[in-house]
Amino acid sequence: MEGWGRYPRLVSEVHDCATPAAVTEATRHLSGVIARGNGRSYGDAALGDAATLMCRGLGRMKSFDPETRLLTVEGGAMLSDILDAFVPRGYFPPVVPGTKFVTVGGMIASDVHGKNHHRDGGFGAHVANFKLVLPDGGVLTCSRDENSELFFATIGGMGLTGVIIEASFHLNRIETGWISQETVVARDLGEALLALQAMNDTSYSVAWIDCLSRGASLGRSLIFAGEHATREQLTARLPAADAFPPQKKAKLALPLDFPAWALNRASVSLFNEAYFRAGARKSAAPSLVHWNPYFFPLDGIGQWNRLYGKSGFLQHQCVVPDNNALSVLGEILQRFAASGKGSFLAVLKKLGSGTGLLSFPTPGYTLALDLPVTDGVFPLLEEIDRTVVDAGGRLYLAKDARQSRQTFEAGYPQLPEFRDLRRAIGADHRFGSRLATRLGI
Repeated sequence: MEGWGRYPRLVSEVHDCATPAAVTEATRHLSGVIARGNGRSYGDAALGDAATLMCRGLGRMKSFDPETRLLTVEGGAMLSDILDAFVPRGYFPPVVPGTKFVTVGGMIASDVHGKNHHRDGGFGAHVANFKLVLPDGGVLTCSRDENSELFFATIGGMGLTGVIIEASFHLNRIETGWISQETVVARDLGEALLALQAMNDTSYSVAWIDCLSRGASLGRSLIFAGEHATREQLTARLPAADAFPPQKKAKLALPLDFPAWALNRASVSLFNEAYFRAGARKSAAPSLVHWNPYFFPLDGIGQWNRLYGKSGFLQHQCVVPDNNALSVLGEILQRFAASGKGSFLAVLKKLGSGTGLLSFPTPGYTLALDLPVTDGVFPLLEEIDRTVVDAGGRLYLAKDARQSRQTFEAGYPQLPEFRDLRRAIGADHRFGSRLATRLGI
């Protein structure tokens, strides 16, 4: 088995769990087990030490109240299915990550964040309650008022407190399926951070960074700000357009692994230059874009993880505090640029506070870069890890496949409290992933 990054790969006993009863039965009799949704965590978070519960079959939508906008689904329900069902009806999830091919249980376990975290928080902040299968097979309902300690440990807890078999959260009302997008050009990292700071009241904001730019252009970026377009805006700009146009299905898929030499400094530099120039040309005036490519640009390419070759790739996603973001992120980008290990997917966002004990977000800026797995990339990332934790930052567990236990413990000060709760409910002897073993959770 493997995560989306295709590194590491290991053997785990697989158990299909298409009903809550199957989950409770498995947790009673298995140890070293972890739940797995659609397998989109990048590293080893959903790889069971001994066994893996395949929970995609728990994908039913159970109820929706249009007055309160409360949706209840099973833990294996796909975000893509929710979007298909509710966007045409004028509803949108409160938070979406960079791919729609994730399950609700996985979104809670990772406390996923989106382009609106600076304003609205992560997905966990919008969860009303969930049902959790415990190590003994019992089921508890958890919310802010009921079993609250377990509620906040499970949000961002990477599946290590139990299996989420059902969850309820509120959807937002939208008037159209269009996003009013404005593109801002930043000549360097300092301008990019100032632009994101100026967008505190904007619903959605994200920056694409040219990670191979150097010197005065270090960190040059395109910042994409967005709001759900109103009917009035749509009528004024695209009078003939449908308010909720159908989404285009992915027509392009990578049938084979790219050769290792295809992603090199020259090819990434050419892509970055072309992408930056194309984005800069579109910065003159706001535009209307379909919600699907705005939120999920890479979902338009099937099996895009093959781009990095058969050895797979690593995503390094860190967050550093506001007060030293410019110097720390500048040092990280300089190290990447000097190494020549550029990523054509480099994303910068502003974050607020997290919800759970092990939630990744903390007030500051998050930088994510994808890198092919090579021998030389590991020492480079270890150096960058030290820079991050020395600045008071941390790495995102849902993307991690290789950070050290020392880096992890330095970045997550509430880890002792999480460990104590795991022991108290017996989860430390029941639920285990390769991630948990590697980091000593």
